[in-house]
Amino acid sequence: MEKPYISIVVPAYNEEGNLKPLMERLLPVMRGMGKPFEIIFTDDGSRDRTLAILKGMLPEVPELKLIEFNGNFGQHMAILAAFEKSSGEIVITLDADLQNPPEEIPRLAAEIEKGHDVVGTIRLKRQDTFFRKTASRIVNITTNKMTGMKMSDYGCMLRAYHRDVIDNINHCQETTTFIPALAQTFAANPTEIEVGHAERGEGESKYSLYRLIRLNFDLMTGFSVVPLQLFALMGILTSLASVGFALFLMIRRFIIGAEVEGVFTLFAILFFFVGIVIFGIGLVGEYVGRIYQEVRKRPRYVVRRVHGFKR
Repeated sequence: MEKPYISIVVPAYNEEGNLKPLMERLLPVMRGMGKPFEIIFTDDGSRDRTLAILKGMLPEVPELKLIEFNGNFGQHMAILAAFEKSSGEIVITLDADLQNPPEEIPRLAAEIEKGHDVVGTIRLKRQDTFFRKTASRIVNITTNKMTGMKMSDYGCMLRAYHRDVIDNINHCQETTTFIPALAQTFAANPTEIEVGHAERGEGESKYSLYRLIRLNFDLMTGFSVVPLQLFALMGILTSLASVGFALFLMIRRFIIGAEVEGVFTLFAILFFFVGIVIFGIGLVGEYVGRIYQEVRKRPRYVVRRVHGFKR
C-alpha cells in the first residue's frame, strides 16, 4: 500500500452500535477523495463488543488499523496513541458516535491544503441538551479569557492537523492534556470552519457531569496559570479589605466609642492574616503548578497490542 496521505483517527469506547454505520459512511467519503488514506481506531478499553467488531473489520478493510488499550485511559490519550502511529500528511480526528458527519472531512482536508496547519470546527445547530450547550458556551468564553487562545468551540473533536503540528504534539509527554488547545499552541496559521452536527447514533455520551468538569478544569489549568494568579489576587484584595475594615473600626471607635471590647479588632486582625495566608498559598501554588507542568512523567497509556501496522 502507498504511504497514507490522510490519517483518520477515531477513539472508540463502547461504540458497538455505531461502528458499522460509521464505516458505511466513512469509507465512501475517503475513497471518493482519490488519495491514499488510513483509518486508525483506538479501542479505549471497551466493555462491549467494540473491539471484536473492529477486529472483524480488519480483513475486509485494508486501510483499517487498530490500537488496543490495556484499559480505559480516556479519549485524548486514545487520540494521542493514534497520533504516534499515524503517518499521513493530514491527520483528522473524528468521534465514533456519528454526531460529526464524516462527509465534512474533504472540507477540512481542503483547508489544510490551502496552507492552514490546524483546522478547528464550529458545530452548527448543535443537537445537544440546553444544559450542555450552555455549559459549553461558558467554558469556551472562560477558557479563551484565561489562556489567551481564540477558539469558538473547544468541544468539537472533528478537527484537522498538518503533520508538522502532529510531530510537535508527539514530542509532548503530558499525562493530562486537551488536544485542540495543545495543537493551538503549535499552530502558526489556524482557522475554523462551520460543520454539521447530528444526534448521537447509538449509546450514551461517555462524558458525565463530573468528567466534563474535570476535563474543563484540566483545560484551564493545563494551559494557563491564571487560576493561580487569580487566587493570589484574591488574597491581596482580602488583605486590603481587612486594612480598610480596621481603619473603619478605628474611626468608628473614636466617634461612637467602645461597643464590645476587642471583638471587632480581633476580627480585623484575623481577616488580615487570613488574606496573607491565601496570598501565600496562591504564590506557592503558582510555583508548584509550574514545577508540576515540567515533571509529569507518568505513563500516559498502556497499549496491549496493535493490528494492521507495518512499521
